[in-house]
Amino acid sequence: MRIGLMFAGQGAQYPGMGKDLCTEYDCAKKLFSQADELLQRPLSDLCFNGDMESLTSCANCQPAIYTVSMVCWQVFQERYPIAPQMAAGLSLGEYAALAVAGTCDFATGLALVSRRGELMDDACQATDGGMCAVLGTDIAVLQPICQRYDLDIANLNCPGQIIISGKRERILAAATELQSAGLKAMPLSVAGAYHSRLMQAAADKFATVLAGVSLQAPVLPVAQNICGTIVTAPAEIRHNLLTQISGSVRWEDCVRTLLTGCDILLEFGPGTVLAGLLRRIDRAVPVYSINSCETLDKAITALTKM
Repeated sequence: MRIGLMFAGQGAQYPGMGKDLCTEYDCAKKLFSQADELLQRPLSDLCFNGDMESLTSCANCQPAIYTVSMVCWQVFQERYPIAPQMAAGLSLGEYAALAVAGTCDFATGLALVSRRGELMDDACQATDGGMCAVLGTDIAVLQPICQRYDLDIANLNCPGQIIISGKRERILAAATELQSAGLKAMPLSVAGAYHSRLMQAAADKFATVLAGVSLQAPVLPVAQNICGTIVTAPAEIRHNLLTQISGSVRWEDCVRTLLTGCDILLEFGPGTVLAGLLRRIDRAVPVYSINSCETLDKAITALTKM
């Protein structure tokens, strides 16, 4: 079986995530304990017992989702070892994909996403930004509207689902125009304008953070969001991680890249968002989301029968 890996992005978090895996598997408990020690705060308690409001801030949810995603991967590997063909992660999830691919170790990835989250929170507080999901259209229709309202294309998630981002009042005005034109435009409940120019201040400060870490060439091909293709040179990976903060996430392109060499995709981390997007891209591809003891067992049972 040619298996590809997908790692969850921001927004997939929920209270209690990873708790049952930590209770059941020693490797999960050790990784959560390592995260607590590295961050010098109880990240595990935040994941297991924190409320949704606490989990929603970038400074909390980014290290939390990254850690839970890595826990899900480690537990899966312990139960069902595989040699995957490729990997990708949605926005924040790209760090877990790169860690699994050996570009950095768990601790380095955790430090990066923790600081990334803090800087993005700062950018959210300094601006009044918002995002809007637009369904049933394509980028050619949205680009003129984005230019007119001075907005950015944030996510190209799957056929017929595009996210736009920018100043909140302009997002709401654009959404009204799109709705009047008969399109489904849904303003999102988010803290800021992610993947837009309003995140540039965070990107500028994060450049210094990225410059201070060593990145290795991945041993597993990873498709990066900003280009949607496989990137292998550490310098280019570093540049793409930086650009991604204020640039467009080409997730559909990432998935199509995975499908050039994979027959099955596995989603690691909280939620099932990526499995849902895959079904809109290619319903024929088997996909399994691994985020709990129950979903882990179901995925392994299904893979064993193939």
